[in-house]
Formats: sequence, C-alpha cells, structure tokens
Amino acid sequence: MIEGTGQVGEPMAGVARRIAEGIAAAAPEGWTEAVLAVSAGPGGLSYSGAHVVPGAVGRGAPVEAPFGELYQLSEGVRRARGWQRMTLELRCRPSGEHELTAFDDSVDSLRSSGDGFIAVLDDDYRLPAPGADQKPGTAAPAGDPDLAVAHFRTYLERRAAVLGRPDRLPPAASDAGIEAVERRLGHALPADLRALYRIADGDQVDGRHGHLVGGYGWLSLAGMAAVHERVSAPAWFGWSLGWNAVALDADPPETVRRCGAHPAWLPFATGGDGNYLAVDLAPARDGRPGQVIRIGRDHDEGPQYVAESVTALFRRYADQLAAGAYEVDEDWIGLTGGVFWEEEASGTDRASVRREVIGAVPDPVPPHLQALHVNDAAGPVDLSPLAAAPLLRRLHLNRSVTADLTPLRELPVESLRVTLAGGDLTPLTGHRELRALEVATPAEGGAVPLDLAALRTVPNLRALDLSGAAVRDLTVLADLPELRYLALDGRQWARLSAAGRIPAGLAAVRLADRSAPMADALAWAAGLGLDTGDALRLRLR
Repeated sequence: MIEGTGQVGEPMAGVARRIAEGIAAAAPEGWTEAVLAVSAGPGGLSYSGAHVVPGAVGRGAPVEAPFGELYQLSEGVRRARGWQRMTLELRCRPSGEHELTAFDDSVDSLRSSGDGFIAVLDDDYRLPAPGADQKPGTAAPAGDPDLAVAHFRTYLERRAAVLGRPDRLPPAASDAGIEAVERRLGHALPADLRALYRIADGDQVDGRHGHLVGGYGWLSLAGMAAVHERVSAPAWFGWSLGWNAVALDADPPETVRRCGAHPAWLPFATGGDGNYLAVDLAPARDGRPGQVIRIGRDHDEGPQYVAESVTALFRRYADQLAAGAYEVDEDWIGLTGGVFWEEEASGTDRASVRREVIGAVPDPVPPHLQALHVNDAAGPVDLSPLAAAPLLRRLHLNRSVTADLTPLRELPVESLRVTLAGGDLTPLTGHRELRALEVATPAEGGAVPLDLAALRTVPNLRALDLSGAAVRDLTVLADLPELRYLALDGRQWARLSAAGRIPAGLAAVRLADRSAPMADALAWAAGLGLDTGDALRLRLR
C-alpha cells in the first residue's frame, strides 16, 4: 500500500520489504520494534539504527542492513521523487507490518548523531560570521616588492646550496596574465606577491610542485583562481553542526577576521591536504593588508596568522636556511617551524598559548583560552576562575552543572552550553556577544524552571536549545526577533504551538524526541510551515 503523491513502483516496494524482513530475522529476542534511519545523497549514503528491547540497557542492539539494497532503494526513490538528497526511515515490527517514510533532506534524522529531527524552513539562510562585524584594519601593507624579490632570490640560492642544484621554475607570468586573474578574483594581488609572479608562475614543473613556500606548493595564477572559487565561501555542514559553531580569533588577536572563509583571502600556496596559505586583503583591526594566513579544511573555526607579508615570509625562510633550521628528504626541504611564524609576530611564548581546553577548568586558566569543554564534573562547576580568560568564546559544560552564570557577564562567550541549577539566567541580561545558547536543568532534585525573560535583552541571540530544560514560560520565545534556530522537545513544541507563539523568522528547528517516528516529524514540520505533501509513506505487509 502506497500513500502520498507519486509512485516508487512495486520493485522498490519489494526492495524495502526484503530489507525489513532481513532486519526482523536478525532481531534479538524480545524486540518490539527496529528503526533504521538513512541519509542518502548522490553517490552515497549513511545509516544507523537499533532494535528496541524493553528493559534493555542503552539504545538496543544495532541494526545491520544490506548496503547495496539500501542504495538501490534510495536511487529508486530519487528517480521517483527527483530528490537529490533525502532522509528515509524504515520501522520494522515483529508482526510483519513495516513502514517506510521518506522525504527530501529539509527534514533530517539525527539518529546517528543525536536525537530527533531537524527541519530546515529557510534553505538559503546562514548564520552570520562574527568577522563580518569586526572593525577593519587601517594600517598600510607591510610588503615591499623589491625586498620580496631579494629575499626570494636569496632563498633560492640557499636552497640550491642545500640540494646541490637550482630549483626548476616555470616561466614568469605576464602583466596581462596577472591582470586577467585579478579581474577573475575581484582583487588586486599585494605588490610583493605580484612581484614574485613576475619571476615565476608558481613552482609546478611537469605536474609536480617544488614546495617552495615552506613545504607548501606555490600555486600558479590559474591554480590560485581555481582554488579561490572553491574556498572563498564558508563550508556549511548543516544545522546539526552549524547552529552553535564559533570562529576563534587568530594570534595575535584582532589581526584576522573570525570567519571560516572570506572572498578577500587569496590562496597562493597549497599543502596538498585541503589547507592553503593565503594573502589577506580584508584584515581585522590590528592586521595589515597582504598579511599571510593559513586557511582551509582544518580552519573552519578560523584562520591562523602566519606573517605580516609575503616579503616577511620569504625573509624568514631564507634566515631559516642560513641558520640550518631545516630537514631534507630527497628533494623536499622541511623548514623548522614550517609556514608558521607566530613567535616573531606576536612575541608570545607558544608553549603557554592554549586556545582550547577539554576536560576541566584549568588551573591556572591560560589568558589566551578561547574554548573550554568541561566534561563530567563531579560537582557544581565554579566559573569564577574564567575571569582570567578575557578571550573566551565557547564554553560547553557537558554532563556538568553550574549554579551561577555571573562570571560570564563580562566575557565574550558566543556559544554557551550549560546545565543550570537554580534557573537564574539574569546574569546574561544585555550580553552582546552571546549567539548560541543550550541550557538544561538538572534531571533530578526538583529543577527550578528557567525564567527566559533575560533573553529578551540578548540582542544577537540567534540559536537556542531548551529541549533539556524545564521552562516557566515558553511564550517569551516569540519576543526574540533575531532567533533563527530553536530546539525543543515534543511537549514544548506542542505548548508553544497551542499558545500561537512560534517565533517569527526561524530558519531551522529541531524536534528533540528520541522516539518520535519520522511520520510525526513530518507533521510537526508541516505545522511550522514546511510543505511536506510530497513525502513518501509506504506500508509493507
């Protein structure tokens, strides 16, 4: 029996039935239901699930499903519905009655990474990066084209002495070629980098990089433009990961914008691993245009400052070779410290700089601390030592309780996860930096319900998770005009909906209910304005 518009056809129904029957045949004794959640996209899929066994500890025995048949099923649904990405849920029962529910990925199951479902109401909305609001740098560029050429030639001479031969370089880029790429990039190259391209168009010869940039491969102009097209916009990994993401500050602070990517970051060298060196043409307040930063795959939480200019970078490389600070592996020269130059740039002791700590509140608290994850604290966590961390941006208390948020009043915390005993959010009144808040109340001991009134005064609060909290008055949420993400459990959503106080402007929402079937999630999403009429519902007998 098929419900909903469109048909997947009897062959696909047969595939779904065979999968369900296989799951039932492998079920443990005493099971009452098995749930399999599948996320499928072009060329691949992932799945997770478990058998429900009353009285069993944990989430039950995992479901093993035939990958090939799941792929065949998802492809059949894709052809029938035209969805590029989708979520499928197969619910199997001992009675032999099974259900398949599927919809496009605007409703996504969190069975593998959490509980419940996320529904995307506005597919075009992205949370703004803090770097967009940072004050721009006003200093002049530090690079000098004549010095850059001199340092580069000295560096090449010293490399030749180490390798016993000169490096092979491709021909120089022409002025016309440079100008054409600058038009494609939408930015002019810094004068010192431009001067180096007049010596050679990168370091790739016969398809191999010479790794001249501190072990990185120097990109050709065409390579720079191609990489820039791929990395100039921040990667988006979905709301389940992005709702409380934080971009950390570089060191020195306020030199580089706190973004995952920026169109004015021009990659000119590749590590071959998805990371790049780039010149930064839109520095933050204390930076300089043309400074060198590290961006890419490992820098979604913010770029890394490297040097004040390309000129300074190659001076450093030449000095390292002169000092013998290198290692040689066949034709590859590894400079001690590689591409990083924070020691000279910031004048700090790198051993004392800890941007992120996981485990407990450190003693002493390092002044450069920007992210702290406290896990499984035995008693209430005292946050007062964090006054020594004026750069703290992320504070997550995982399975840990605190009773007083007052120490956070003057800290620039943007992402806060906390279980709060006492229900007092008033210390957050007027907090201008807080963007994402996940607050729960203790599960035992008669938790004091949260009074959300203080959140009306938090001007930049974009994301909120109250699914683990007792809340005095949920209707306050309708008074948060900047709220774009909201996570509640099923009962909370029902109360808010019944009161007619769903916040306007929500772009994504989460139903935090471990046991909710996908059919219920589709009804919930439809109640919030998402068109789910094309959902596939297939009953298998």
